[in-house]
Amino acid sequence: MFSSPGAIAVQIGPLVIRWYGILMATAIVVGLWLAHRQARRDGLPADDLISCAQWAILAGLAGARLYEVAFNWDYYGTHPSKIVAVWEGGLAIHGGLIVGPLVGMWLARRWRLPVLRGLDVAAPSIVLGQAIGRWGNFFNEEAFGDPTDLPWKLYISPAHRPPGFTQYEYFHPTFLYESLWDLLVFALLVLWLRPRIGRRPGALFFAYLGLYSLGRLVIESIRLDSFWLGTFRVAQLASLAGLLVAVLGIAWARRR
Repeated sequence: MFSSPGAIAVQIGPLVIRWYGILMATAIVVGLWLAHRQARRDGLPADDLISCAQWAILAGLAGARLYEVAFNWDYYGTHPSKIVAVWEGGLAIHGGLIVGPLVGMWLARRWRLPVLRGLDVAAPSIVLGQAIGRWGNFFNEEAFGDPTDLPWKLYISPAHRPPGFTQYEYFHPTFLYESLWDLLVFALLVLWLRPRIGRRPGALFFAYLGLYSLGRLVIESIRLDSFWLGTFRVAQLASLAGLLVAVLGIAWARRR
C-alpha cells in the first residue's frame, strides 16, 4: 500500500511549485538530452533536430491539453480559468502524440532534416518521458483504476474519489502500470529493436507507437477516469488506431 504525499513540492508564500510540473520538466530535459546524444551518435544534425523537437514538444503539450479540455468540457466549460492551469494536471497523452509528431515532421521537412530518422531518434525519448511524467498523476491523485485489495494498492483521499466510489479507499495504481510498461518499451526499443530494425528509417518510431498503444489498450480497461464516446473508451479507440498505424508503418518501412 502507498499514498500520495500531496501535489505541492514547495510553497513559499504565493509561490507554489508542484510535483507535476517538476516531473514534466524532468521528462523533457532527460528526453532532449537522450535524443541529442543519439542523434550525434548516428551522425545526424543533432542541434537542428533538437530545435525541431523543442517546437514539437510545445505543440504536443498544447495538443494534450486541448484533447483533455475537449473531452472534459462539462468541467472546463464551467471553469474556463482552469483551461490554462496545466500545472494542476490534465494532459491527455494521445492529444500530444497526434499534434507533437505532426508538427515535428512538418518542421523537419521545412528545414530539410531527415524526418524518419528524426522520429526514430525521438521514440525512446518520448516513451522514457512518458514513464517519468506518469508519476505526476501519483502526486495529483489521478489516473487510477478500479478498487482493489492487492498489496500494491493505492490509497486515494476522499476528495479525489470519483462519484460512486467514495466508499472505497484503495485503487489500482494504473499510473504505475503505465510507467512500468513505458520503461519496458524503452528498454525494448534501445536494447533489442534498434540493433535489428534501426537501419530502416521510421521502423523504430512505429514500433514504439505500436508497443505503447498495446499497453495503453489493456491498462485503460480498468481506469476510472476514461473519456467515453458512446459505449467506447476514447483512449482505447485511439490505441487501436495507433496499433493500426504502427502495423502499416512498420510494413511500409520494411519495404522501403
